Amino acid sequence: MKEIGFDNEKYLHLQSEQIRKRIAEFGGKLYLEFGGKLFDDYHASRVLPGFAPDSKVKMLLQLKEQAEIVFVINAADIEKNKVRSDLGITYDADILRLTDAFRSIGLYVGSVVITRYQGQSAADAFQKRLQNLGIKVYLHYPIEGYPSNIQKIVSEEGYGKNDFIQTERSLVVVTAPGPGSGKMATCLSQLYHEHKRGVKAGYAKFETFPIWNLSLKHPVNIAYEAATADLNDVNMIDPFHLEEYGQTAVNYNRDVEVFPVLSAMFERILGHSPYKSPTDMGVNMAGFCITDDEVVRSAARQEIIRRYYAALCEQRKGMIEEDIIAKIALLMERSGASISDRPVVSRALLKDEQTQAPAAAMELGNGQILTGKTSALLGASSALLLNALKALGGLSDELLLISPEVIAPIQRLKTDCLGNRNPRLHMDETLIALSICAATDPNAEIAMQQLPKLKGLEAHSTVLLSPVDEGIYRKLGINLTCEPKYETNKLYQKR
Repeated sequence: MKEIGFDNEKYLHLQSEQIRKRIAEFGGKLYLEFGGKLFDDYHASRVLPGFAPDSKVKMLLQLKEQAEIVFVINAADIEKNKVRSDLGITYDADILRLTDAFRSIGLYVGSVVITRYQGQSAADAFQKRLQNLGIKVYLHYPIEGYPSNIQKIVSEEGYGKNDFIQTERSLVVVTAPGPGSGKMATCLSQLYHEHKRGVKAGYAKFETFPIWNLSLKHPVNIAYEAATADLNDVNMIDPFHLEEYGQTAVNYNRDVEVFPVLSAMFERILGHSPYKSPTDMGVNMAGFCITDDEVVRSAARQEIIRRYYAALCEQRKGMIEEDIIAKIALLMERSGASISDRPVVSRALLKDEQTQAPAAAMELGNGQILTGKTSALLGASSALLLNALKALGGLSDELLLISPEVIAPIQRLKTDCLGNRNPRLHMDETLIALSICAATDPNAEIAMQQLPKLKGLEAHSTVLLSPVDEGIYRKLGINLTCEPKYETNKLYQKR
C-alpha cells in the first residue's frame, strides 16, 4: 500500500474557491490559461501521492455552470503531425479525444483556436473537419516582433487581426494538447478584443508546477525540471515577487522572462497591470495540500530516476541529444536521488545476468520484488505479469496459469500465419490467453481479478520493449523503466 502525502479533497475545495475569487476580482469574466494535462495528469499523481490524475477535471466540474473550454493548437504542430509522447496520438487527434471526454462528463466545449495560422494545408483540413463536426473554429495569426514589439502586438495590426472568440460563460478555460500551442497569446488577444467591446475581463494562469510555495531545491520542483528538460525550462526565484512582497516564490524562466512584456501589454490593454509578479498571475493551491512532505519528496525522487531512464532510452532511439541526459543526471544529483534508490533495477539486472537473457522485475505494494525471465513460451514482461498476479492473488508460484497447450496454437498462429519471428507471447497475448483460461479455471479467474492492483507499481526491464508491451504497462498503470539496450542487434527496430 503506497503512502499518501497529498490531500486531494482539500485541493479540490481550495482550488475551486481560488478560481471563483479570481473571477470576482475581474468583474465576472476570466480567461484562465490551463497548463499541463487536464484528464490524465499522471506526473502530478506520481510526485504528489494522493493527487488523482483527474483532479483538475473534478475541480472544473465544481465550476461547470460557469465554465467553458477553448482548445488551442499551433498550426505548425498540425502540419508536422506532432505527437503526444505519452499517448502516441497527434495533437489534432487529441483535441477530438479531449472534446469527447469533456462532453461525456457535462463540461461545455466552446471552440477550437488554430494559432500561428499561415494558410497551412493541414490546418485548413483540420478546420474543415472540425466545422463538419459542428465545432466552432477561430484563426489567430503570427505577429511580427512578438513578444517584444508591444505597440504592434496590442493594435489592430496585431491582436486586432485575430478572430474574436465568441464565449458564453464567465470562466473560459484555455487549454491545449501540449506546450507551445499559444495559450497565453490567445488569452491576451481575447482581453484586447473584450476591452474594445467594453467588456471587463481578466487573465490568470493555472499550472501545477513548479509549486510556487515550495523551495527551489524541493524534489517536487526538481522533478518538474526533469520532466521538461527537453523544453529548456528552468525553475528560478521570482525576482519581481521578492522585490514587491519580500517573499520567496518559485516560478520558471519563461514566465519570469516574459513578465515585463506581459505587464506592459496589460497596461496598454487595460490601462494598468493587475499583477506585480508572474507568481501573482497563478492560482495554484497544490502546495497548501501536501500532508506528508517526506512521502512527497521520496515520490518525486523516484520520478526523477524514471525520467533519467526515459531520457536514456530516448537517446538510444536517436530522439534526443545527450545534453538532456546530462541535465537530468545533474537534477537527480541535486535531489539526492540515485539509481540505487530504485530496487527493481538491480533485481532485474541480476536476473538478466543469471539467465543470460532479457529479464524484468516488479515491486509490489508490500515491498516484495518479483522477477520474470525470458523462456521459450513467454517474454520476460509476460512472465513477470503472471508472477505478479499469482503473488497478489495468493496463488502458488509453481502454478501454471496458462498451460503450454493453450500457448502453443497462439505461437503457431504468430509464426506460421502472421510471419512473426518471435514466437514468445507479448503481454497483450498473455492477457488474452489468461482471460480465455479464466472461463474454466478458477485460479486464472483469481489472477484476472488482481489486475487493478497493479496500478502504481514499479517495474524495470533490462531491454527496450516493443510498443505493444510498453502500451500494456501504461494501460495497467505500472511505472516502467528500461535499460537503454535493444534485445537484438538488428538495425531496424519498431518504435
